[in-house]
Formats: sequence, C-alpha cells, structure tokens
Amino acid sequence: MKTLLQITSSIFSSGGQSSQLADQFVDAWRANHPDAQVVVRDLAQNPLPHLDAQRVTAFFAQPEARTPEQQALVAESDALIEEIKQAEVIVIGLPMYNFGIPSTLKAYFDHIARAGVTFRYTSNGPEGLLTGKKAYVFATRGGLYAGTPLDSQTGYVRNFLGFLGITDVEFVYAEGLNMGEASKDAALAKAQQQLATLAA
Repeated sequence: MKTLLQITSSIFSSGGQSSQLADQFVDAWRANHPDAQVVVRDLAQNPLPHLDAQRVTAFFAQPEARTPEQQALVAESDALIEEIKQAEVIVIGLPMYNFGIPSTLKAYFDHIARAGVTFRYTSNGPEGLLTGKKAYVFATRGGLYAGTPLDSQTGYVRNFLGFLGITDVEFVYAEGLNMGEASKDAALAKAQQQLATLAA
C-alpha cells in the first residue's frame, strides 16, 4: 500500500493557498490510488521546536550514553524520520514569507536531517538515505519570484531534499497572488491545471 505524506507549512494551516493547492492535489491523487494511505503533518497545528544546543547534543550523543531527557528529544526526531521513511510520495505546501520558507518548515527540516540516519558521509561526499521517493512542492507567492535571484526557496528546498536522497522533485508555482484578483485567479487556475495533470 502506497503512503503519501503531506506537509502543511502555512501559518494559516489548511486555510493557506499553498495548503489548498496541496489538498486539491492529494484529493486527485487519492482518487487514482484509492487504497493508499495519506498522512498529514500540519506544522501550524503541531509546530516543532527550533533546533538548539540541547537537541543537537542529544542527536550527536551515542545512544547508550543519552540521558532520559536526551532520549525523549531523539525519539521526537525518530518519529518524524520514520514517518517520512514510510512515504513513497511527499507533498509540501510552501508559502513564501519574507523571501524565505516558513520557520516551522525549517524546524521540521532540522529534525529530519540526521547524520547516519537520513544521510551519511562517505569518502565521495554525503549520501542521502531517503531514496526512491517522489516529492511535489506547491509554492505560493504574493509577487513574482520564480527564476529570479529573489527566489531563495526553490534551490534551498530542492538541495535539502536532494541531500537526503529525494531527488525527484516537482515544483508547481502560483505567483502574483497579491497583485490583484485577475493575477491571483490566473495563477491559481494555472496551478490547478498543473496539479490535475500531475495527479493523473
């Protein structure tokens, strides 16, 4: 049975434009995979703590040397990693906030990037361990940024996922959402057409 992991990173939870596009894709995808399991991780409803020295120390400590407090911190990260490991398909709703990704998504990324667990260092450089997955990213922006130096999201998200071994990544953009109703409607219509094609 296939598993799809949907990551919602809008501060408006399911009410965000990126979340709504991701939801539409997941609904269409589920229609074509009726036996599949869909897991939703909403980072607005259940935000993760930002990375700090205490967590990094717990991650780096040898398992047998971890204190009970460190074990609890690692267990939280382990659960997130197991969740994404089990998913063949990953869907990310990605709004742009102040030219970057939501801080909640960065916190999530920091929890799942673990040396020896989701990637490893080799004599040929780092090697991602989360291979064999397909990712879809629904990026919504108020202005027009794709293909410009101000698009800090696309390269970062693609590089991060690739670092973990997720190299098959498809981006769908809905831009100009704050540039008037006509621009917004056209952008959302185009994105909806693209997601319908991808889901099929």
